[in-house]
Amino acid sequence: MTVFEESSIRINTMLIIKRNLAMAENAEPKVCGIVMPISSIDGCAEAHWSEVLEIINEAIDDAGFEGNLVSNADEVGIIHKRIIQNLYDNPVVVCDVSCKNPNVMFELGLRLAFDKPTIIIKDDETSYSFDTSAIEHLEYPRDLRFSQIVEFKQKLSEKIKATFKKATTDQNYTTFLKHFGEFKVAKLEQREVSGQEYILEELKSLRRSVQRMDRTRMSKSYFREHLDRDIDICLGHGDKPELKEMMSMLISHPALRNVGIAEMDEDHHHFFADVKPEFPVEIIQEEVESLIGRNSSKMARKRAIKREAKNG
Repeated sequence: MTVFEESSIRINTMLIIKRNLAMAENAEPKVCGIVMPISSIDGCAEAHWSEVLEIINEAIDDAGFEGNLVSNADEVGIIHKRIIQNLYDNPVVVCDVSCKNPNVMFELGLRLAFDKPTIIIKDDETSYSFDTSAIEHLEYPRDLRFSQIVEFKQKLSEKIKATFKKATTDQNYTTFLKHFGEFKVAKLEQREVSGQEYILEELKSLRRSVQRMDRTRMSKSYFREHLDRDIDICLGHGDKPELKEMMSMLISHPALRNVGIAEMDEDHHHFFADVKPEFPVEIIQEEVESLIGRNSSKMARKRAIKREAKNG
């Protein structure tokens, strides 16, 4: 069992006890949903997020609410359905966008599309995202420095109480969506759609955004991982059925090793490979370029020349 899972179990146990006490007093418990990273990302280990979760829960407790990860539920079911249901039902949600985890950003987008009370927090090393920069973010130190964390918990607790009060007493309250009502967009005013259709369109749009973020991360990872490859050829955009046959031939090429294709962007691929030490790099480069019908990148060509000069 991981550190984060142990912390989550402790918190869920406390949540069940509180609910039982509230039911005994005939009071309906107020749940504050939590959206946050739970696994290692950007140098922050799972144990770090476990500590952050406890800090958030302490602030929620001080505000008189019960903290609950939106992925948690009393019953067993499909996790995605559970998350969407909690994102819609929870009276208040605290969302930690630190490290810009794609799943977190997707769930934040859903919550904002529902136009429900949302509080965004982030650590002091995470930059603002353009689309949500207009919404106030409460900030905490990534190193979880005690003195600043005490102040942060107090601010978060007060913000939860104030947000819930405003949302339940002000009919015009909005976290995000209704701020754009003053813009007169004919299509939005003239076309009526069902709530289900609107949510499905929002889900598709958000999913595309998350996929773009994932591809950007993959591109950066590819650049770091394949920076020193002998052969790096852009294959362009679009589907190329002939590549499958070509790849099987290149994989079995006696002079090549570490052969592969990486997706840089949607329908944008690069072919990469290393030339075995006993073969001349420039000659093999030209042979592969001739087979594929495209030239290697300038960086790969420079590396080949340097290697030939070194070996020569």
